[in-house]
Amino acid sequence: MRITDLLDARHPFPSLEIVPPMGGMTQDELLERIAPLMEFRPRFINVTTHRDEIQFVPKEDGRFERRVVRSRVSPVAVCASIRGRYDVEVVPHLICAGNTAAEIEWLVQDFRYLGIDNLMALRGDSLAGEKRFAPVPGGYAHADELVRGIRRMDGGGRFCIGVGGYPEKHFEAANPETDIAFLKRKVDAGADCIFTQMFFDNAVFYRFRDRCRAAGITVPVIPGLKPLTTARQVQLLPETFSIDIPLALTEAVREAEADPEAVRQVGTQWCTDQCRDLLQHGVPAVHFYTMGKSASVVEVLRNCF
Repeated sequence: MRITDLLDARHPFPSLEIVPPMGGMTQDELLERIAPLMEFRPRFINVTTHRDEIQFVPKEDGRFERRVVRSRVSPVAVCASIRGRYDVEVVPHLICAGNTAAEIEWLVQDFRYLGIDNLMALRGDSLAGEKRFAPVPGGYAHADELVRGIRRMDGGGRFCIGVGGYPEKHFEAANPETDIAFLKRKVDAGADCIFTQMFFDNAVFYRFRDRCRAAGITVPVIPGLKPLTTARQVQLLPETFSIDIPLALTEAVREAEADPEAVRQVGTQWCTDQCRDLLQHGVPAVHFYTMGKSASVVEVLRNCF
């Protein structure tokens, strides 16, 4: 079922995002890791994808051999495993990064074969050492091109396509207005809904949603949350995702940092308060970034759903 058909503000629900495991984890181990979250009946699970890494391995003659390294299980395999075990929709990510248009088309064919109705279209990250994102030859440079490409492959418009939105703006955008304009291009290309980057201040989300509506973006905007779980994340999350951590949260973490469990409880309570407030403001769903760790998300879900 399409995400847009599932959304209902009268009966809001949680959804999840998981990261495919590193090679070596078995299917049963992954499904057991997800199992505690299924108690709360998420309507769909997003499955991220990661571009292949490039390594240069020295050869005996002194030259270097370029090797492509894939460290994680493919999203196709993960989606098939989840659908085989649980009664839940899956939303695989498709990224421009590292893929040609033809390779994207092959993946779309695989997902269509599996009976998947929803896709997430993202540009993806630059390679380590790249100053700016560069598509591979024959690939897409921007997410709106990817959305348009999927629609061309899609035929009758079967897929519901989600795209990313940035309440605090994408780090490459010159200003929030430009960022919203880029987001509208993705929607105009055929996107059906928007998943936001994580945020820790709901006022930021509400302003973002208002700017979307003022710009003529009418598709559903689904807020994304992540419970802060360690004191180190106060520094790492802003560095990695270009987001802000509110002063009140940073101070609460600093007061508790001598006790890791106390820090986790601070982050869990903060996320619980965010989720409750979002539900009171009529969001049809709340999306949780699990990042391979479910304990804190389980607590938030238990408190809110």
